[in-house]
Amino acid sequence: MPARHISLSLATVIVLAGPTLADPVTIIDQAGRTVTLEKPAERIASIPIPMASTIVAMDGGTSKLVGMNPTAKSAIVEGVLGKIFPEAKDIPSDITAPNFIPNVEELAATNPELVIQWADYGADLVDSISNAGLNVALISYGTEEKTRTYHEMVATAMGKPERAVAINGWRDTVAKELAEKAKAIPADKRPKVLYLGRALDNLTASGNKGNYNAWYIDLVGGVNASASVEGNGTTISPEQIAEWNPDVILLNSFEAKLGIDRIYNDPILSLNKAAQDRRVYKMPLGGYRWDPPSQESPLTWMWLANLLHPDVFAYDLRAEMKTAYKTLYNYDLGDADIDGILWTDMQGDATNYAQFKAQ
Repeated sequence: MPARHISLSLATVIVLAGPTLADPVTIIDQAGRTVTLEKPAERIASIPIPMASTIVAMDGGTSKLVGMNPTAKSAIVEGVLGKIFPEAKDIPSDITAPNFIPNVEELAATNPELVIQWADYGADLVDSISNAGLNVALISYGTEEKTRTYHEMVATAMGKPERAVAINGWRDTVAKELAEKAKAIPADKRPKVLYLGRALDNLTASGNKGNYNAWYIDLVGGVNASASVEGNGTTISPEQIAEWNPDVILLNSFEAKLGIDRIYNDPILSLNKAAQDRRVYKMPLGGYRWDPPSQESPLTWMWLANLLHPDVFAYDLRAEMKTAYKTLYNYDLGDADIDGILWTDMQGDATNYAQFKAQ
């Protein structure tokens, strides 16, 4: 079944009933801890950056999100979610200090029934929340499997497990469809793709181990140009990029002031094959940033697949986006919204980008 039909059917799933408001809810978080709530959570505070928009998507609105990370808030306010849910600007974002250290006093003031925190940053970031008498569930991040798991976790905690079933089903369908088509792409036709996690003050790239960008680059028939890098977020030089000579460069969407001219105006970076062939693209910013895993990831995969192999993949991305946004946020995405998400004013004349323009 085509991905668009899957996401259309997904929209019909949201009316199914979850647990009643009187039923207790038990979840196993991603640290293996058992968390029991007296009833489905109506008030959730999120310290990890990606979870805020996930809560919005799983609920179809912002009413259950009572606190979030300031970086998550900036993504919402700067992106299309700020237009869809203008009330999000009033949700407190002082619940955490830098490095995800909880501001327990401000966190408690939001009166949360559940707090989401990282599983992998040490007990110090968790114990102060628990010691304040607050329920806390922990998530782990960075792979497709982990993403699907925390989708299930938070949807269950909210009493809407069917939402995660539907959204994860969409992910599974699109991923399998992409993988099947990519199998036929020979090795010598797979472009070298470099994702720059930072590119303004310094340049960073990541290897293949546990790297989500490398995972979906491979999924859609590309090769991670920085596979030789040790670790994630490693600082690299323009000269190293020149040596790799990537066919495609992807710029992160985290740096708001970063544009494709960063590459084209650099005396060294402008000489690589990606720049010469006008194949430098800034990752879209939708309900969340499209570079890391999120509820919108299948759109990322389709966007990149169409860019790398327009002769193999022919997704109607604008139609896919409209369907997904209706499902995720109950919002009718307009053409101007799509242009903003895809940065068409900035990169509309890039190679293969005309396919994303409104017809």
